[in-house]
Amino acid sequence: MKSVLTKVLQASALAAVMALPASAATAAATVSYVEPDRFTDVPFTPWERERVLKQLTAHFDKLGASLPAGQELKVEVLDIDLAGQTKPNFRGGQDLRVMNGGADWPHIHFRYSITEGGKVIKSGEEKLSNMQYLNRMNHYGNTELLRYEKQMLDDWFKQAVATR
Repeated sequence: MKSVLTKVLQASALAAVMALPASAATAAATVSYVEPDRFTDVPFTPWERERVLKQLTAHFDKLGASLPAGQELKVEVLDIDLAGQTKPNFRGGQDLRVMNGGADWPHIHFRYSITEGGKVIKSGEEKLSNMQYLNRMNHYGNTELLRYEKQMLDDWFKQAVATR
């Protein structure tokens, strides 16, 4: 019995130690949405809108976590126009988002700053869009919500931020 208890305590201690770096990295990004009810294209229903904004926030967190230690990404999202067009689903459930490669490419407008020790080291305002979103490789899977928007943000981050 004593050896089982010792193993459980060791496993708990190991899990606590492993969680420390993860919790330290979670504060890498602060994301706010300026008048999200006025965004060009986000889902109408509150639960779908919340899901989209949570996924976008999580992606900015992921990008911010890749910054050097001590740096933080701050983002104010000013507008979002998701890839595709929304079509009503008459069978119930969520509406369908249809991508046809026409004038339905994704757009994201935001302001950002990167701070270190309370001091802004880089900032700017970006209006990203990707007219070729259906004609290029995307490493996010077909089931990934916001895969085109995430790819567009990854490209921006790699070119504008990570190459400093």
